[in-house]
Amino acid sequence: MTTTAIAGGVCLLVLNVIMQEWWLKKQKTLRIEQFIKLYGPQGHLERKGGTPTMGGVVFLGVALVGCFLAFCFLSSERRFLVEIWSLPFAAGLVGFVDDWLKFSHRSSEGLSSRGKFLAQIAVCLPWSLFVASQNLEFLPGFRPEFFLAAMLLTFASVGFLNAFNVTDGLDGLAAGAAVISFTGLLALGDVEKAVSWAGMTGLVTALGFLWHNAHPAKIFMGDVGAHFFGGLLMSTAIFSGTPILVVPLSFLFLVEITSVILQILAIRGFQRRIFRMSPLHHHFELMGWSETQIVARFWIVHVCGMLATFVLLKFLLFR
Repeated sequence: MTTTAIAGGVCLLVLNVIMQEWWLKKQKTLRIEQFIKLYGPQGHLERKGGTPTMGGVVFLGVALVGCFLAFCFLSSERRFLVEIWSLPFAAGLVGFVDDWLKFSHRSSEGLSSRGKFLAQIAVCLPWSLFVASQNLEFLPGFRPEFFLAAMLLTFASVGFLNAFNVTDGLDGLAAGAAVISFTGLLALGDVEKAVSWAGMTGLVTALGFLWHNAHPAKIFMGDVGAHFFGGLLMSTAIFSGTPILVVPLSFLFLVEITSVILQILAIRGFQRRIFRMSPLHHHFELMGWSETQIVARFWIVHVCGMLATFVLLKFLLFR
């Protein structure tokens, strides 16, 4: 990365911490707080209930500043900005609506499951159609036809938004995993400057949020933040030039969403549970692991899984 990009990243990091502090105080005044789901771990009702949420609103503001800086310094790649940033901003809007409904109704339930799913499709499908029209190479030698590419991208995008969302259940877990994923993206080194800048913006946004979200969390990112990060990681991976990178970069998020899917299938199909509770981090909570132990160990698993998957893909596909 250039000196300009590093300086811009430092500025965005400081801006994020300052804006989050201001938003935190504003939320306490407006009483924008977390309402814990009754069917989650009972300890969360005592420890996390009433904590300010919707910290992801600040992500959108920081990202807008990042986009403006990219527009100023990356004049040759301005056309990529809309392609990269349209999904995270649109997804963040879906999350914001969900969070706002929770706040308005003073409830842990916002959009219905069907309503949220349809809203996710509504923002992911147009983006996927646009990306599919560019005839991207998904795998070495594999360029799917337009319709198939659009369906694959829509399925992956919607799935990834939900994967990031279910991972955001413990203090610092999702934000720290995002830091690791965006660091992995930047470590590639040969991505387009616009993608690198977007990855840097995601990295410093997640890193700055950890200042307030590390255990014990003073604020949660909410659905708006989870959807934003999910969309940004998805779009940067797709436009990295190697779309399959979304698999290693999202290793932990895929593990978490897979645990939810398996639990649902086991209960509905066999009336039995595989885990004490899903997503997977709740299973280990009920086993007696402390929150900080789970978060630190899951970060380690994410790093190791990301590296192992990357090496495996390189061996199988890029020899």
